Amino acid sequence: MQSPSQRVRLQEAWAQKLPAGQFRQLFEHAGSILFFAKDLEGRIMYANTAFARRCGFASEAEVVGLSDEDLFPPALAGHYREGDRRVITTGQPILGIIELFPNSAGRPEWCETNKLPLRDHEGRVCGICGTVKSYEGTRAAIQPYLDLAPAADHLKDHFAEKLDVEHLAQLSRLSVRQFERKFRHTFQMNPRTYLIRMRVAIAAELLRTTDRRPTEIALEVGFYDHSDFSRQFRRAMGMPPTTYRRQYLANP
Repeated sequence: MQSPSQRVRLQEAWAQKLPAGQFRQLFEHAGSILFFAKDLEGRIMYANTAFARRCGFASEAEVVGLSDEDLFPPALAGHYREGDRRVITTGQPILGIIELFPNSAGRPEWCETNKLPLRDHEGRVCGICGTVKSYEGTRAAIQPYLDLAPAADHLKDHFAEKLDVEHLAQLSRLSVRQFERKFRHTFQMNPRTYLIRMRVAIAAELLRTTDRRPTEIALEVGFYDHSDFSRQFRRAMGMPPTTYRRQYLANP
């Protein structure tokens, strides 16, 4: 195994191959999280599309060079700039700031903001970057999961039992048709597939942590026979149960 200093040098050599700013592409796929980066004068240098659209623009190119004063009401802009100055002056991040930020309709809503310093090659602070996450947006995103939590909890507690969609619908206070439609939309799969994947995950854990035979595990987690278990396990994990166990034991 390489020493810590060797691993650091390996990391540095790899990092030098990367174009500047490449990691920010991740924020184009971060859902409702807004990302921005500013220079020392407070001008937007980078922003994901979600940030641009929240400010009323179509793309990053339209907000580059603009400041908080150009984008937000004076009271909010002043508050944001004060936080920026603290990060730039101290060189320390400010995390978990609970503050108002305009939504897409221009009305302020509560958000959580994180701000971190950006440094140049000499280690001097040359700007800041940050994220903004809407509490209300997060709540709206997870609400479907909360609505189906009683059904999901029931499946977790009774994974080896026969699937009873009607009972799951009752737990969710929905008709069977409403439940199946909402479940598929929320989890991107139907209840049966969800249950099978849960059984496979539990079986994989038992294969790693016990010496029970795969046939015994198959029955314990709710599969009717070893053939069905092996087929579903291979479909989910990409290999048969016996191969999975061998590989785990070889690389614990």
